[in-house]
Amino acid sequence: MQNSIALVTGGSSGIGSHACRALHDRGVTVYAAARRPMEDLESYGINTLTMDVTDDESMRAGVAAVEEREGRIDILVNNAGYGFYGAIEDVPMSEARRQFEVNVFGAMRLAQLVLPGMSERSRGRIVNVSSIGGFFSMALGGWYHATKYAMEALSDALRQEASLCGVDVVLVEPGLTATSWEAIAAKNLRATSGLGKYSLIANNFATALEVFGQGFATQPSVIGELIARAALVPRPRTRYRKGMGALPLTTMARVVPDRLMDCAIMFFLTHADALIDAIHTSEAAHGAARYTRE
Repeated sequence: MQNSIALVTGGSSGIGSHACRALHDRGVTVYAAARRPMEDLESYGINTLTMDVTDDESMRAGVAAVEEREGRIDILVNNAGYGFYGAIEDVPMSEARRQFEVNVFGAMRLAQLVLPGMSERSRGRIVNVSSIGGFFSMALGGWYHATKYAMEALSDALRQEASLCGVDVVLVEPGLTATSWEAIAAKNLRATSGLGKYSLIANNFATALEVFGQGFATQPSVIGELIARAALVPRPRTRYRKGMGALPLTTMARVVPDRLMDCAIMFFLTHADALIDAIHTSEAAHGAARYTRE
């Protein structure tokens, strides 16, 4: 798959930006797609184009532009997505629908647009960026988790269908990653459920997203490299999983009974503030100890 032509959505920041760089470094001609300008990628030698994955005309025009210029698209990386958190009761249906439009329908529409060319050449790869959140649900993230469950199911079906045409479909399932995603999710969570009957767990969860996202999450470059590997390896696995919490949380989701998993999640959400205070206390103590030793 080297010397290939790749289209990467959500390329303006975070995982998408790093995936574009990782693919470019491996000799792939990359087209980064996003709604925002991407001067940093352009200066890196990466092609950019404006695309809105909720707008069918925008997606058709973007795919057509790449195919007209390069003659083909060999790799599609469906990375565009975001998390709007809040209690299911509180999230407006318009926002729930928009999250599906961005996280699911946009990705599948792009797959529809690139598959005819890939099928004609009996060659191609679609990499769908899902999440470990496609394996289990947490309170206050129901709508987001639903989009990732949908991405998992659609990717499995598409993988079987596309195999008839010589096209691979691969899922990348990151754990918690240090991008702007956590800050945006926390902001939405406080605005949506921070004042009502879910306020205790909503504010605790928002703080946890910020703290763990800033200090403990996996760097997006790691996931970018993983996407490049999934896109280019000759015989890809069906799923690639990496990042903070990826292995323990997905393992728990498979083996822990539902009621026990519910208890663990609710305990975390109701006591997250105490857990974070303990982490800060431990960090301060270790810092003081290091200073004393030095």
